[in-house]
Amino acid sequence: MTNKEYADLLLPGVKHTWEEYEKMYPERDLPEGAMVTRYAPSPTGFVHIGALESSFLDKRFAKQSGGICYLRIEDTDQERSIENGISQIIDSLKSFNITFDEGPISETEEKGNYGPYIQTKRADIYRAYAKRLIEEDKAYASFLSKEELDEIREQQMKSKQRIGIYGRYAKDRNLSKEEVLDRINKGEKFIIRIKSPGSFFNKIKVNDLVKGTMEMPENDIDEVIIKSDGIPTYHFASVIDDHLMHTTHVIRGDEWISSLPKHIQFNEMLGFKAPKYVHYAPLTKNDNGTIRKLSKRKDPEAAVSYFTEAGVPKEAIMLYLATVCNSNFEGWLDQNPNGNIDDFKFDFKKIPSSSGTLFDLPKLYNISKNFISRLTKDEVYDRTIEYATKYDEEFKEILEKYPDYSKDIFNIEREQKKPRKDYEKFSDVKGQVWYMYDELFDKYKDEYGYDYQGVTDKEEIKNIINTYIDKYYDVKDDKDTWFNKIKDLSDELGYASNMKDYKENPDNYKGSVADVSTVIRVSLTTRSQTPDLYDILRLLGKERIKERFNLI
Repeated sequence: MTNKEYADLLLPGVKHTWEEYEKMYPERDLPEGAMVTRYAPSPTGFVHIGALESSFLDKRFAKQSGGICYLRIEDTDQERSIENGISQIIDSLKSFNITFDEGPISETEEKGNYGPYIQTKRADIYRAYAKRLIEEDKAYASFLSKEELDEIREQQMKSKQRIGIYGRYAKDRNLSKEEVLDRINKGEKFIIRIKSPGSFFNKIKVNDLVKGTMEMPENDIDEVIIKSDGIPTYHFASVIDDHLMHTTHVIRGDEWISSLPKHIQFNEMLGFKAPKYVHYAPLTKNDNGTIRKLSKRKDPEAAVSYFTEAGVPKEAIMLYLATVCNSNFEGWLDQNPNGNIDDFKFDFKKIPSSSGTLFDLPKLYNISKNFISRLTKDEVYDRTIEYATKYDEEFKEILEKYPDYSKDIFNIEREQKKPRKDYEKFSDVKGQVWYMYDELFDKYKDEYGYDYQGVTDKEEIKNIINTYIDKYYDVKDDKDTWFNKIKDLSDELGYASNMKDYKENPDNYKGSVADVSTVIRVSLTTRSQTPDLYDILRLLGKERIKERFNLI
């Protein structure tokens, strides 16, 4: 029996030879230096922040090099795949403006000439290459049962050996063709393993574009490449896909470094040119003094939905990830606060390599605050409406009832060199402006309480606000005139209109002009800290001001 006949018996029904598949996936016609990258998730659950980082890097390096970034779904582990998992990945990334040049565009549709891009649809391809290895005596049928595998593992653990099928533990490696066929005819199930040519005592060197030259032992384990159900293992399938889709750079987290020896070995055994490898440090978290990897199970902020529900602008999240992905991006952003990520050239050498990057929520929120401060009043209004539509029906209805008025509120201290930074996220907006709407003021004023700071005498408070509204308030005043009137009011009532005078002789005055302003501010808003008081007075108008003063 020839090796080809033997391979046909072990893996029957393969439609095409590996040579035919090579012709089906010709070299890509791309400019010199163009990268072909891939984002290759498993459809097993929500998109997390680490996945967003990975897809961002894949897309960024391909785009800036004039290359291709494709989406490949690695669903060979069917037990972990969830319903509509592919759509969840596509839709979640699309909401962050991450789309792909090739790959699935829905659960049933694809675009591109190098598909299918879903691994379970490529089973025949993997079997064709497995047949090649069998024909070349580089792979074999293994009949080890679960009980035998458990026994081997137990022995290895007791004797503190490496776990796996290698050396004397590869019991079926040298079975003759006749022995294999006899056992198959008896109904025994089998899998296909490689005949690893490696030795754990030999070292390989890998040039990683982030970590530099790494040295590690060769792979000597007879890895499984085809499972008993005919489905390939992840490692075997991904190496073949990267080859056929002509991936030039594999960008991934450094948890995959331990898999490098087997991936390099698979490429060598199949005669492939290996892609360049890029391994970056994972996102980490300070958990009560212990630095650990950010966890999908333990940390709610690991899910991108955490930030969506909080109303963090997606652009701000991407800007934050850019600071994580390249150490010099933050400095560039400081110099170019209105800059677009597309204007920045990312560099593999600037990707964190030696340790995890601490996931810094305060920093993310600060970037978000800066981003929102640069939006126009119309953009803030539209985005707040969009957020409130999902999460706050009451606020949505009020915003829609008073669109122009709301925009004027959002514009307070916005169109200036250093715009005010009140909102970290759109869930903050209502809590910052509720007092500007009568419906919300009536509802929440008692809950928040009046924070008058230094002035506590109620009669004095009434005296300040009654004198102001009767003698000094005029809606037509410009800002300078208004401020001078506040100073005049302060002088009339025994408060220092000049802060320097008050600091030098505090006993000569009831307080300062700041106290007078605070009384007016708090009487209108309940708060001692708000945006510009002049603008608040202007927007509320005299009648509404009187109504609120009458509540005191």
